[in-house]
Amino acid sequence: MNKIYRLIITAKEIRGRCPVFDVGDQIVIEEPNIVPKKTDALCIHALGSMLSMIIALSRGVSLKELGLSKDDDNRGYIQCLDPGFPYTQGGTVIFEIKQEAME
Repeated sequence: MNKIYRLIITAKEIRGRCPVFDVGDQIVIEEPNIVPKKTDALCIHALGSMLSMIIALSRGVSLKELGLSKDDDNRGYIQCLDPGFPYTQGGTVIFEIKQEAME
């Protein structure tokens, strides 16, 4: 059986104004579940930017292989879809995604 990975997604940087996330907020995914008790906030713009990667990352595909990291470590980066000023009233959030093997 293949290993399953927990994804810990942390808001690392906010460019502009985000009405949902603060720096340090986390989303925890234990595929197929978003873990509500371990998740600080959830936004459909952010989730939309991650959705196509979540299953592959949960099943062990490397972040580097998906183009989300420069290194072979277990951390990668993605940003939300809102471009922020001057295009919208919001802002974009840079997220760090960490893969953690589940037992």
